[in-house]
Amino acid sequence: MINIVGLGPGDLSLISYGAIEALKNSKKVFLRTEKHPVVKDLEKLTKFESLDHFYDENDDFDDVYRKISEFIVEEGKSEDIVYAVPGHPRVAEKTVDMIEKLAKENNIDVNVVASMSFVDAMFEALAFDPSNGFRLVDAFEMQTSYIDTDINLIVTQVYDEFIASEVKLYLMDRYDDEQEVYIVRGAGIKGEEFIKKVRLCELDWAENEFDYLTSLYVPKVENKKYNTVHDLELIMDKLRAPDGCDWDKKQTHESLKNSVIEEAYELYNAIENDDIDEMIEELGDVLLQVIFHCQIGKEEGMFDLGEVANGICTKLITRHPHIFGDANINRDEFEKTWEEIKKKEKGESTITEGIKRIPVYLPALMKAEKVQHKAALVGFDWDDIYDVFSKVEEEYEEVREAYELDFAGFIADKYAGEDVLEKIKEENLELLDEYHTLKIQYIKEELGDLLFSIVNLARFLDVDTTEALNGTIDKFVNRFGFVEEKVIESGKTFDEMSLEEMDKFWDQAKELEI
Repeated sequence: MINIVGLGPGDLSLISYGAIEALKNSKKVFLRTEKHPVVKDLEKLTKFESLDHFYDENDDFDDVYRKISEFIVEEGKSEDIVYAVPGHPRVAEKTVDMIEKLAKENNIDVNVVASMSFVDAMFEALAFDPSNGFRLVDAFEMQTSYIDTDINLIVTQVYDEFIASEVKLYLMDRYDDEQEVYIVRGAGIKGEEFIKKVRLCELDWAENEFDYLTSLYVPKVENKKYNTVHDLELIMDKLRAPDGCDWDKKQTHESLKNSVIEEAYELYNAIENDDIDEMIEELGDVLLQVIFHCQIGKEEGMFDLGEVANGICTKLITRHPHIFGDANINRDEFEKTWEEIKKKEKGESTITEGIKRIPVYLPALMKAEKVQHKAALVGFDWDDIYDVFSKVEEEYEEVREAYELDFAGFIADKYAGEDVLEKIKEENLELLDEYHTLKIQYIKEELGDLLFSIVNLARFLDVDTTEALNGTIDKFVNRFGFVEEKVIESGKTFDEMSLEEMDKFWDQAKELEI
């Protein structure tokens, strides 16, 4: 049997009767740490062994807690023991959960004996009613904790100025710099209780005010700082409420679908311009689209942000078995493995099914590159870049042939062996229409082949086709702007200017590297 008892917040009067009896009647008592004010009184009640040496031997707290838990369970296999921890065993005490799990695996009974927690002592010291809501967070887990500024916050284990500084920097991303916070040390210990109110930005300025009994209390905010996705969810919920905005309320997935594309391109533009402020704004607009669709999905009872977040988290974990599992993946084979995992997820049996899944409305240059890339992953690709150059030349010649297809050749191909003159007399107008339709279709097909082969060339050269084409467009616009300025300076209009004259201005722009 393992009896886990709480030692209260630091005063002997705050330890429960059951905990006192367990300590007095046990032949073997282990303390997680001697660094607790009540220990000096325990020496009069029972003999004990401290486990502080585990802290001295290890720098990583998770490793310390694991080894302490394993030690306690091992000791509990042969006899009844008491394991004593500061405060309440169920409040911010990681080893308790670990011990219970290990004990269950080893068929060892565990009995938990509660005492007052340091949180209860803080409620009393601050005259704070916990029914108003609060969140308890370990200072060492701030980076992975969700901070809701709409409820009160208690941060434990603020041992020293360095930890206080880390906590301050993290909280300043979520609270105003002037937010009032309370340093609480020795809560519940008569004659040693210390409370100091400071501004958040000054938290780590204090000297000798932090130790292993120090926690931080942060009241919920009045002047809210909007900086979480949850804040955006609440705003969108209000906008879509019956008394919300008429425009927002009438939007649907269908009405918003083009906005997703538009906002994504505006973000692309911000990235291209290396404009950080614009990136922040456009990322916000993209995020708004996600939350907007999730809000509509929630109202329809189809899905919500939680389901969307769970989907992408699960997907990332599944597709990175070398990070979240024990798979050994060759870095050079990563993309191929990624595609195999995707194919399995989608229930696809062929590569073509994955290629057909590429969005229909994806910009053609991007879609062409993705199609080629998926085929290349399974070896369907050119071996030599000069073969690609040759393919571009071949497709270029076929475009010329399509353009040079004359009416006589068309007639000869279509009516080989028949009385062509008679056919022309009977169907002349229809044949001309058919000829022009066929020629345009022929050119379109061959031009598509040429563009596809150019995308292939760009892929081999590791050049982004969209960036390359946009660069040329920008260059054209700038040079055309120069030509227009020169035309205006000449006192003429474009209609009055010859192509040769405009070409001279264009060459000037090239010489000036415009």
